[in-house]
Amino acid sequence: MIKQNIFIGFLTGISANIGGILLYILLFSEMGIDETLDNAIAEGYFGKLIALGAILNFLPFFVFLRKKQIYHARGVLMASIIAAISIFISKII
Repeated sequence: MIKQNIFIGFLTGISANIGGILLYILLFSEMGIDETLDNAIAEGYFGKLIALGAILNFLPFFVFLRKKQIYHARGVLMASIIAAISIFISKII
């Protein structure tokens, strides 16, 4: 049961991160989603897009904490750590 709760929180965190990236692109980019992502990878600011998308992880994290669903919040935290590691790897490569 604990692993399932962490997995649900992890999926929520990954979904919030992807949603944050798409929301940022739709609100602040003049290009489409595909062009923006291709441009971000080519110009080297894809890690910054991931970081801006990860800001949206605050919402489910604190909602889970407020509802006393600690293991769900741990899953969201794990998704944020995965996002940070992917940013680090994208900066190295």
